[in-house]
Amino acid sequence: MDILGLLLRILPYYLLTVTIETPVLVLGLSRRHSLKRRIFAGFWLTACTYPFVTVVFPYFLDPAHARLIYVAVSETFAPVAECLLFWLAFGTREELGRRSMWRDFLAITLANLLSFTTGELLKLARLI
Repeated sequence: MDILGLLLRILPYYLLTVTIETPVLVLGLSRRHSLKRRIFAGFWLTACTYPFVTVVFPYFLDPAHARLIYVAVSETFAPVAECLLFWLAFGTREELGRRSMWRDFLAITLANLLSFTTGELLKLARLI
């Protein structure tokens, strides 16, 4: 499959993920982040990790035969990578270890858990 075909195939699911995760980030990220940054984070963080979860990991970890391993790897990778990216982009030395940092990490993790759970429910209902 060419890159354009791949992008067109995953784009609807990327947008669904952003639709689920962005409200969690808007409400959950610490107040030190502007609304613009929170919305940006919903699109940017997912754009950074989604290709790994949907294209790279399935290439190495066939979800049809090793689903538990695939889920464990991808659903651990996404929030950890997103927390790290968010911290590298917006963290400060003053915020290190403070409540706001942990709140941001919790919001990112909850957003990922919600989108994973929603995806699983949609698959069970055969809607995706």
